[in-house]
Amino acid sequence: MKRSRPKTVLVTGNAGFIGSHLTEKLLADNYRVIGVDNFNDFYDPKVKEKNVAAAKKNPRFKQYRTDITDFGALERIFEESEIDLVVHLAARAGVRPSLVYPRLYQKVNVEGTVNLLELTRKFEVGRFIFGSSSSVYGEQKKVPFSETDPVNRPVSPYAASKKSAEMFCFAYSKLFGIKTTVLRFFTVYGPRGRPDMAPYIFAKAILKGEPITRYGKGDTSRDYTYVDDVVTGILAAVKKPFDYEVINLGHNRPVKLNQFIATIEKIAGKKAKIFEQPRHPADVSQTFADIGKAKKLLAWQPKTDLETGLRRFLNWYSNSQP
Repeated sequence: MKRSRPKTVLVTGNAGFIGSHLTEKLLADNYRVIGVDNFNDFYDPKVKEKNVAAAKKNPRFKQYRTDITDFGALERIFEESEIDLVVHLAARAGVRPSLVYPRLYQKVNVEGTVNLLELTRKFEVGRFIFGSSSSVYGEQKKVPFSETDPVNRPVSPYAASKKSAEMFCFAYSKLFGIKTTVLRFFTVYGPRGRPDMAPYIFAKAILKGEPITRYGKGDTSRDYTYVDDVVTGILAAVKKPFDYEVINLGHNRPVKLNQFIATIEKIAGKKAKIFEQPRHPADVSQTFADIGKAKKLLAWQPKTDLETGLRRFLNWYSNSQP
């Protein structure tokens, strides 16, 4: 008989940005965590090593260096571990790189997800949480973006891969009774943020007095969501199973790119040197989360405003440099 409250959580992508924060929160909440991460070179693997250094000291944590596209290796992990819940965050991330390596994004984000779903079915784990993306909404004019909106027009291979993975989650949930929650994250930022993302790139350049590249006039907007708020939402989903639900986790307050840059300038006390380039064809004009469903089903809402979040991020960035 399955335990109603999961005791052992398998977290894929556990050494990454969101995954490492989630791992620490789960351990603090007395869960046992099985981490799966391949420590690839999308950015310096030493960053990920640092992310999991604290977790490795905890006896309730075990790290596997495994790629989610390796079905056999994943199967051995499921055989060795009594898993109550899978939180699948591992992915090939980034919109623009997906235009260069579309097959890689399909392999990791779609095939890797199917591998995990199949093993969840085979080993009767029973519960699956999938980290999806606001990118699935595409270039949508209706705001805010609601979970009931059609998401059939992705504008990048990354977005298409996330939408495809969501569809497999739905199929496995309906066919095999896996209780599944799909969480769509909206532009997550904060300490340990990926070096390829705008907050990190802009903060680094502004603090060093180097120019930043701004694509377009700076009038695109994003629903920047602080990492602690997102992790709180994931934890709420861990503790409250659904047969199948798709839920947005966003701040619900979009910020224009120029305002975002100005906020970093204010905190850093330095002006940005801006080099303007044409807007990238894979960049959508806006993201804006309707979080009514998250409030209703998870009793969740974000608590961290942009300036507070960016102050914490810049403080972390300044202290993390050698």
